[in-house]
Amino acid sequence: MSYVAKEIKRLTGKAIHTKDMIRDGDHVMVAVSGGKDSLALLWLLKERIKRVPIDYSITAVHVDPGFGGNSADQMTSFFLANGFEFRVIKSDIGPKSHGPQNRENPCFLCSRLRRKLLFQMAEEVGCNRIAFGHHKDDLIETFFLNVFYGASISTMMPVQSLFGGKLTVIRPFYLVDEDIISRYAQLMDWPEISLDCPTAGSSKREEVKNMLKHFYRSNRKIKGNIFHALQNVNAEYLL
Repeated sequence: MSYVAKEIKRLTGKAIHTKDMIRDGDHVMVAVSGGKDSLALLWLLKERIKRVPIDYSITAVHVDPGFGGNSADQMTSFFLANGFEFRVIKSDIGPKSHGPQNRENPCFLCSRLRRKLLFQMAEEVGCNRIAFGHHKDDLIETFFLNVFYGASISTMMPVQSLFGGKLTVIRPFYLVDEDIISRYAQLMDWPEISLDCPTAGSSKREEVKNMLKHFYRSNRKIKGNIFHALQNVNAEYLL
């Protein structure tokens, strides 16, 4: 087994264990966009069932945003070829989020509408957990997005209970660097499925990502320091 495969499995297992993300009898919905992060998470969670002493099931769910591409067909083929239980949701959330009344921040609305569809599907198929493929870089970028554009100090949580405990959001990749996931996806040779989003590559998140890359290049310790700072908040020294 390669170093990359060992490392992503180690960090994912550590996150699941230390945060008690998945318990015996859980039915986990894995939100699968078709990108490297969600494909890797889906694959590893299924593979993990064979190696751990708890019994859980997974259902993959893909939301077609409605940009006119063929992501739904591509994801259906991938799920069938690899034996996943799955659902595909056809929607118009993409065009709706990019309407003339919402040009400044289409990603926020699209994400919110997508999550609503996923929550509805979770109830329909009986899932009590939803797993997202957000990684360490996503958590750091979200922190800065919220500071810059939301005027708040917050980020995505590794585990988040919703609706009075009926549903729990989990992020098993929160300890994993994006680079590790990219290298693992290359190793597995998965097709990366495009959603044909017109904002891809030019979003506020992409701007923050590029800003952070500049700092990371100047000092290799910066990413780790930011990540640890998110777990070491001194509230006495905040206004």
